[in-house]
Amino acid sequence: MKKLINDPACVVEEMVEGLVLADSRLVRLPDETVVLRADHAALRGRRQVAIISGGGSGHEPAHAGYVGPGMLTAAVAGPVFTSPSVDAVLKAILAVGGPAGVLLIVKNYTGDKLNFGLAAEIARSHGVPVAVVLVGDDVALGDSNAAVGRRGIAGTILVHKIAGAAAEAGLSLDQVHAEAQAAADNLASMGLGLSACIVPAAGHPGFELGDDEVEFGLGIHGESGVRRAKIGTADAMLEDLVERILRYGGFVAGDEVALMVNGLGGTPALELAIATRFALQRLTGAGLVVRAVQAGTFLSALEMAGCSLSVMRLDALRAQRLLAPTQAPAWNAPTIPATQIALADPVTLAEEDAVTGPAWANAAQAAGLAAAIRAVIALLREAEPELTRLDSAVGDGDLGISLARGADSLDAAFATLDCAHPARALAQVSALLRRSLGGTSGPLYAMAVLRAARALEQEADPADPAAWARALDAGCQGMMALGGAALGDRTMLDALVPATAALAQSDGIWTQRVAAMHAAAQAGADATRAMIPRKGRSSYIGDRAAGHPDPGAVGVALWMGAINDWAQAQASRKG
Repeated sequence: MKKLINDPACVVEEMVEGLVLADSRLVRLPDETVVLRADHAALRGRRQVAIISGGGSGHEPAHAGYVGPGMLTAAVAGPVFTSPSVDAVLKAILAVGGPAGVLLIVKNYTGDKLNFGLAAEIARSHGVPVAVVLVGDDVALGDSNAAVGRRGIAGTILVHKIAGAAAEAGLSLDQVHAEAQAAADNLASMGLGLSACIVPAAGHPGFELGDDEVEFGLGIHGESGVRRAKIGTADAMLEDLVERILRYGGFVAGDEVALMVNGLGGTPALELAIATRFALQRLTGAGLVVRAVQAGTFLSALEMAGCSLSVMRLDALRAQRLLAPTQAPAWNAPTIPATQIALADPVTLAEEDAVTGPAWANAAQAAGLAAAIRAVIALLREAEPELTRLDSAVGDGDLGISLARGADSLDAAFATLDCAHPARALAQVSALLRRSLGGTSGPLYAMAVLRAARALEQEADPADPAAWARALDAGCQGMMALGGAALGDRTMLDALVPATAALAQSDGIWTQRVAAMHAAAQAGADATRAMIPRKGRSSYIGDRAAGHPDPGAVGVALWMGAINDWAQAQASRKG
């Protein structure tokens, strides 16, 4: 088990200490893992209804993250995935409860219902008015669990917001309770799990889920869902969630709603944005009017990968409460969604069209350039696994994929290349590479090829090997200027610079010069095995790179090898 913890028995205690230390607006109840607003006594004095929620820990930022003006007055944190004690809840009620009373927002789990319910009963005997809203928003099991009721999951946070805003507006306990209950009654949620989670005290996953499996309707403590299936595309999996939410939530075309896309703890923002895209398009397609949307991690299940969708039907008052300001630290204010993807005015990048330069003397030379580019395209595709393997050892493993992507973009746009004018063709290649190549290699290659194009544009005869040597040298200088690397820094320059020198210094016909260029590139790439990296991702691992060739330099040697193989084959056919 890998966890950023000290003692598994102290995780909730230390979490609460961290939250309170980090925010002077919060205080802790002595001897309990209960977080309160620091100004709770003042709230009681001005007869404002207090809002309390809580439950087992492991769902952060719920529930303490929502303690603040406009949301909760207090949050009661139990052990991980375990309801807090009756006494902890009772102390929270007595600490913040005054004549205006207290509203408890409880998720529909047996332990929470019993402990919060008994605490409410005892508090009433102490003279504190207490009302309870039970949230059961999970529609995963449809209507089949009517005896127990639906589980409470991430949609509960929306009920916190409605109730908190109503209390902040100065409403009575009965009025706040009515608004919170109406929010819960108009709420439907469902989630899916892609991985298990590990309770710190247990030290092992609470259940098993295969690498290719997804569980639909998985509970926030790892409880079984409605079914388990093979993982599919995001849209296909989320369709199951939306369909059940629409069906069991009773939503119909014309309903105005709020959407919450919630990560379960191990889901990156990138994936949540993809889920948001689908959910908005699907709900809009069903005729619903989405007035507000939130995407983020609002109620998690430790490090579980997956997400849940929550849809709440709005009326004018609920919309007002949802958008009312709050200072609760974990609340992300809803945004107003667009009805369609808005596009700015297009920007045209056509500087490559400004490069022309001399033309080849005949069509055979133009065809030769085209064939050489084709050879490089084929090589980069073929070499993708090897370059990925090399880069995974000393870098981030994306070089092979990036260069293959660049090859694909060249292939797709090959017919547009002006191979009759080699300088312009290189400028076009540069533009294609900068659009398709990411990471470090993209801008470096694009710069090198663009500088080479501009240098070749100034040459009188593109068939002169010396002209290409000068163009290649200009490309190296451009790469050095942009990347800040030099010969000996263990980069692609350690293959490119010697190859450029060999092309400039060698005598003889084209095939001999190209062979010398390739040999120098290969020797330069091999020499990087003994170099200490000073630039790029490899510099982070230092001496551990010893014995591994630089992947960028190997890539240069490989595509130069493709040009050499093509040139030698051409010479053999002519011979």
